[in-house]
Amino acid sequence: MNKLIAVVCVISWSGFWAFGYLALSADVHDQAQILVASLLAALGFLTGVFAYIRLARERPVNYRRVMPR
Repeated sequence: MNKLIAVVCVISWSGFWAFGYLALSADVHDQAQILVASLLAALGFLTGVFAYIRLARERPVNYRRVMPR
């Protein structure tokens, strides 16, 4: 399950950066393109944050230190 969440996290963040760039580089007069790209970037941001938080919560808690013999 962690691998699936990690894949969702990577895809979400890449969508955030790609659509964020499209929103910032769009022509000022094309408001529809800016709106759609901004909404998709926000969706990628929110999904990426929640996936990252979920991955960070499921990390191992008890680390065992290897002692030299």
